[in-house]
Amino acid sequence: MNEIQYIRSIAFCLFLTAMLGLVGCEGGAHFNVLGYTTKPPFDADIRSVYVAIAQNSTYRRDIEFDLTQAVIHELGMRAGAPRVTSRREVADSELTLRIVAFRKGTISINELGENRQAELALNIEAVWKDLRPGKGGDILTNPKRFDPNLQPLPGEAAPKAPAAVPLQITPTATYAPELGSSNATAEREAVVKAARQIVNMMEIWR
Repeated sequence: MNEIQYIRSIAFCLFLTAMLGLVGCEGGAHFNVLGYTTKPPFDADIRSVYVAIAQNSTYRRDIEFDLTQAVIHELGMRAGAPRVTSRREVADSELTLRIVAFRKGTISINELGENRQAELALNIEAVWKDLRPGKGGDILTNPKRFDPNLQPLPGEAAPKAPAAVPLQITPTATYAPELGSSNATAEREAVVKAARQIVNMMEIWR
């Protein structure tokens, strides 16, 4: 080994040592590297979720089934997400959804007065509730979680579980009939976007 190769070997060893020093190990065989982690962004203590069929307050029929199925599919695709169970009594949490608005609007028209580009929008309310014993029905979608073990100050009443504050999900999708897209494809896109946003809000660092 000549001198240049020796220097390169020493430099590589020093670089490797420095990189290993930047790697931190967490519980569960997960690692931290330069601020990034292999740990899934979900609360590991919430292991299961019951997803009720979405309620639908709009004129668009059957979209509630599409939304429910899309959310279940998205949960199944995410590493570390709570597993979906069909039995509420054994679930750690419950996710309820309600479609409160379904809107279509025209963005532009062609010279014949026909739709050139249109927009479809949904308004969905999501509530994620903790069903674990001792959690007092904590609403996980509220900004501040309820602690049933918190002791009141002298002279104050015991704290009550907060009312469910639904998280508002407002996905939109555009479509151009002239290019072959349709209301059905836009609706599917909006539903998939909604499912992603709903599962995103279930992450612990949302």
